[in-house]
This record gives sequence, structure tokens and C-alpha cells, in this order.
Amino acid sequence: MKLIVDFANLDRIKEMYDYYPIDGVTTNPSILAKEGKNPYEVLKAIRKFIGKDAELHVQVVSKDAESMVREAHKIQQELGPSTYVKVPVSREGLKAIKALAAEGANITATAVYTQMQAYLAGKAGASYAAPYVNRIDNIGADGIKVAKDIHDIFKKNDLKTEVLAASFKNSQQVLELAKYGVGAATVAPDVIEGLIKLDAVDCAIKAFTKDFEKLCGEGKTMLDC
Repeated sequence: MKLIVDFANLDRIKEMYDYYPIDGVTTNPSILAKEGKNPYEVLKAIRKFIGKDAELHVQVVSKDAESMVREAHKIQQELGPSTYVKVPVSREGLKAIKALAAEGANITATAVYTQMQAYLAGKAGASYAAPYVNRIDNIGADGIKVAKDIHDIFKKNDLKTEVLAASFKNSQQVLELAKYGVGAATVAPDVIEGLIKLDAVDCAIKAFTKDFEKLCGEGKTMLDC
């Protein structure tokens, strides 16, 4: 399972890349709005940092299919042809996905709440489908089950589309989908940090350090012995 960071602040993205095995960056209009800058300025800086071939996902804002396609062309013109264009899976969105797929564009079908949305997006040619795990939970369904079902639907119908699970509240949700082997998860930095934040680990490190200092002295490491 690929691990993608869902954020647009470049300093925070750099920090995530320094510490964790990150495979790319996803954004959405709300995330970009938080930066308070021209979106292309923000996205070009991210693209420069992660490289021209790394996964960068950018969402269209238009509502009708023809405008979505034009917006997708603009996004890829500005950020490179390898950029994944995120298209919401509405009726108009499906039309846009079909048109863009026919051109060979990388497409992430987003705003996915149901298995059939994902199936239709896959049939239309999307590269990824992004079920909103926690948002699905919040409307009374089971987000993890929906994501797993979508993964199974793609495999059983010989579709090349992969799951790009999104909208996580906690690390347990990420773990469940990693165990299932879905294609990717895009996760906010605080949830990524939670994947490794364990008091037991901190206690173990402190105990090892204390024992070693008894042997070689306070503040000493294997560099000093």
C-alpha cells in the first residue's frame, strides 16, 4: 500500500518526507485554500520538491464535464502530464473521467461514498478511486468495509483502478486497509505521526539509554565507546 500525505503546506510536507516513506502528495480545494496563496504557486513548489514523476493529485473545481476537462488540461499543463487530476464522481464527473481517460490522463476519482460510484469510475477509466473512509462512517455506513468492497470489485472485474483511501480519523483505520492490501492511502500528517506514536516505544528507548549510560557514562553512545 502506498502512503501519500494529504496536505499542501510545503514545510510540513518536507518534514513528512524527511521522517517517513512517503510516496506522493494529495491536495483538494479546501487544503489549498488554507495556504492563502495562489494555488499554482503552492502546487508548483510541491512539484519541484517531490520531483516531476512523483504522485501529485490536484482536484478540479468546475461542475460541468466540459469545464472539468479544460481545467484538467490546465492543471497538467502547469504541473506536468504525470499529475493526477482529481474528479468528483458525479454524473458530470463520470463524463469528464471518460473523456480524460481517452486522452491517457492520470485520473483520481474522488468524493467516493459508495461501491457503485467507484465501479463506474473504474469502468470509465480512472486510475484511482478515493473512498472517504471517515466521512462514510459519519453518514452511518462502514467506511473500511466500503473501501475493502471497492478493492474487491476492481480485482474481480479485472479493472486496473486502485483504491486510494482518504479521510482518515485514526491510525487504526489506516492499519485495517494496509492489512487488506489496498492500493494506497492518503493521510493527514497528524494521523501519519500517530502510526508510530507509542508510549511503550519511548519507555523502551529510555530504558536502553539508562542501562547504556551505566556502562559508558551519561550522554554517551556507541560513538563514544
